This record gives sequence, structure tokens and C-alpha cells, in this order.
Amino acid sequence: QVQLVESGGGLVQAGGSLRLSCAPAGRTFSIYAGGWFRQAPGKEREFVAAISWRGDSTSAADSVKGRFTISRDNAKNTVYLQMNSLKPEDTADYYCAAKAYSHLLLIRAEDYDYWGQGTQVTVSS
Repeated sequence: QVQLVESGGGLVQAGGSLRLSCAPAGRTFSIYAGGWFRQAPGKEREFVAAISWRGDSTSAADSVKGRFTISRDNAKNTVYLQMNSLKPEDTADYYCAAKAYSHLLLIRAEDYDYWGQGTQVTVSS
């Protein structure tokens, strides 16, 4: 069984930075499309950023463009989300997602087949 293990969430002041990490554990796969989504209390899950297997294609939601950067290190089989200039409205549970054996850039939640357990990010004003 594959699990996606996330780390890096926490409490930060507005204007601060955090870096989230996500890697498959268990019976893993080395080729996958990666993405990050978030869900704030009382709101639906929303797309944050996505990256293709080779890392040559990325996409980010308008609300985080210029502040968040998705990247990956395939030698470590890990996808990252660097979050800078954080705002209180970025407060949410952040989930990483993976589509095994895909080289594509995927921005829809329904395209992914593995999900992390979520890591909480809280931005204080």
C-alpha cells in the first residue's frame, strides 16, 4: 500500500515562509505527477500547484502565483511546496497528491490517485 508522507506545516506569522515536503512511502513508485491542494475550514478543497514528472511544467493557482513555488527532486523522490509571503488567508490543511506513472501536468483533484494525510498551515496576522 502506498502512502504519501507530508511534512513541514506549522504556525507562522504573516509574511513568513514555510516549505512543505511530500514523498511516497511503502510500495512506492518513482514516476508520478505531483500536486498540492488545500482546504480551509468550511471551504472546499482547492488546487494550489502542480508539477510534471520531469519538472519542466508547473502550474499554480492565481491566489499563490509569485509567492508559492512547486519543485521536485526525483533523486529523493520528493515534491516540495515553498511558500513565501504567507497571508492569513493561506491558512488551511495542505494535501499532496500523486498520479502514479504519469508524466503529465495535472490540476484537477480527480486526476490524482494517491493523497497525503494533510499538514496544517496556520498564518497569524
